[in-house]
Amino acid sequence: MIPLRGFYISIMIAFVLIIYLLFQLSGILMPFVIGFVVAYFLDPVADYLENLGTPRILATAIISIGMILAILSFLIFGLPILFQQIGQLVMTLPDYIRELQMWIGQQGDLQDQQKIVRQIGESAIGTLKSVTGQIFQSGLSILNILGLLLISPIVAIYMLNDWDRMTATIDRLLPNELAETVRHLFHQIDEILSGFLRGQILVCLLLATIYVLGLSLVGLKGSIVVGIIAGLLSFMPYVGSVFGVVLAASLGVGQFGLDLSQLVPIFAVFAVGQFVEGNFLTPRLVGNRVQLHPVWIMFALLAMGSVFGFLGLLLAVPSAAVIGVLVRHALVVYQRDFQHSVDD
Repeated sequence: MIPLRGFYISIMIAFVLIIYLLFQLSGILMPFVIGFVVAYFLDPVADYLENLGTPRILATAIISIGMILAILSFLIFGLPILFQQIGQLVMTLPDYIRELQMWIGQQGDLQDQQKIVRQIGESAIGTLKSVTGQIFQSGLSILNILGLLLISPIVAIYMLNDWDRMTATIDRLLPNELAETVRHLFHQIDEILSGFLRGQILVCLLLATIYVLGLSLVGLKGSIVVGIIAGLLSFMPYVGSVFGVVLAASLGVGQFGLDLSQLVPIFAVFAVGQFVEGNFLTPRLVGNRVQLHPVWIMFALLAMGSVFGFLGLLLAVPSAAVIGVLVRHALVVYQRDFQHSVDD
């Protein structure tokens, strides 16, 4: 019989090896990780089609065609609009800063404040250009873009088609002594990941839609960019809404000045988004299955992102879920063994 302590030691060794491989192979892993995440996200859809009597390979083909059409639609229709708004924001940002300086000047002889505003604006423009350059130099080189566009869909299709066979093979390889324990742990991990990843991604997309439509109705320039950024950053609790309000309000002041009749609707858009998220989206799409504390999620995202970049952001929540499940299980085992030793 394999002792439970040996199982945990094996898990720790495997975890260290995975971290080492991530360091060594981080430059080529992103397309494979994205493909795996896409397959995991779409596996319930394939299972649903199978339950309707569709063969797995046909279900995979249907999902793949839908995924390819969605990507092509975004590239053809959505991407040009997004780039247009980004360029418009970059061009109008200096004008916004000058208008803010003029408003400050009208309040009195506040040269120091004008200088601060100018420095902040120049710094913001410089940072924007620098970050954009770094992204294209490191994270989005030509090879990486080709890898994401070509390799990730192929990996996702193969993983989606073979998902049930892979999980069945892994289940057969489990030692009999630990099979039930490992199945229980993986079931808990899957519940957390399915609740957070699938649910939270849908929440982010719906929030982005609400913000884009609301800010567009308000008339804010760059509404698509602001809405998408705020919606996607909602992956981190409270960060998306706060960042979106600050960014939208800053652009609103630059575009409309301190006109409350124009600025209040901007705040109202985010208030409505938060109300819908808190009372409808998160309870229905995420529910109480997620056993990850918001602080733990933010720490995992920031820590993994700082070490592994965008790849770390993709792996942060799964890593946090695995660690959380293992730690909770270890505490249960420790308390049980401790209680037994006390009773003895």
